[in-house]
Amino acid sequence: MNKIQIIINSVLAAAVVALFIIFFTVTPRAKKPVTQEVVVDGDLLPIALINTDSILKHYTLAVESTDKLMSAYEASTVQLDTKGRAFQKEYETFQRDVMDFQRKVEANAFLSRERAESEQSRLQKKEQELMKKQQDLENLRQKLSNDFMEQQAELTAQLADSIRQYLHDYNADGHYHLILNDAALMDKVAGYDITLEVIDGLNARYQK
Repeated sequence: MNKIQIIINSVLAAAVVALFIIFFTVTPRAKKPVTQEVVVDGDLLPIALINTDSILKHYTLAVESTDKLMSAYEASTVQLDTKGRAFQKEYETFQRDVMDFQRKVEANAFLSRERAESEQSRLQKKEQELMKKQQDLENLRQKLSNDFMEQQAELTAQLADSIRQYLHDYNADGHYHLILNDAALMDKVAGYDITLEVIDGLNARYQK
C-alpha cells in the first residue's frame, strides 16, 4: 500500500471514528408519550442502522473533499521532497569538501597557513548554513504535517455535521427512536439498514 493510499485511508478512518463517537442518536421531532409501548411481535423496532464507512465512500461531498485534501497533500509532499533532495546534494558536496580539506591538511598541501585558515572558515560557515537549512526543512515538515491534520479535522467535522443534520431532517417525524452506526453492534438482523437510502438522500441534497 503506497503512502497516498495510507493517507486516504487515514482520512476516512478518522471521519468514521468521529461519526462513530457522535453515535447518531437522533432526537424525535414529533411529540410522543414517554411511556409509549413498542410493538415487537412481527414488527421491527423503531431503530435504524447506517454504515458510516459506506456513506463516506459514496457520499459525493466526502469523495470530493477527500480528493481535494489529497491533492493538497501531494503538492506539499512534492515541495518537501524537492527541498530535501536539494539539501542532500548540497550536504554531500560539503562532506566531500571537508574530506578534501582534511587530506590537504594531512599532506601539508596548502601553500600558506592563511589559505588553510580561509578554507577552514569557509567550511565552518557552510556547516552553519546547512544546519540552518536542515532546521528550516524540519520546520517546514512539521508545518505541513500540522496543516494536514488541521484540514483533516475540519473535513471530519464538516462531514459529521452534514450527515448528522441530514439524519435529523430525515427523521423529522420521529419515526425512528434511534439511528445508530452499525459498527457499534455485535450482531444485527435484516430490515434495519437504511444506508443506501441515506447515501441517495445525501447526494441528492448535495447536488441541489
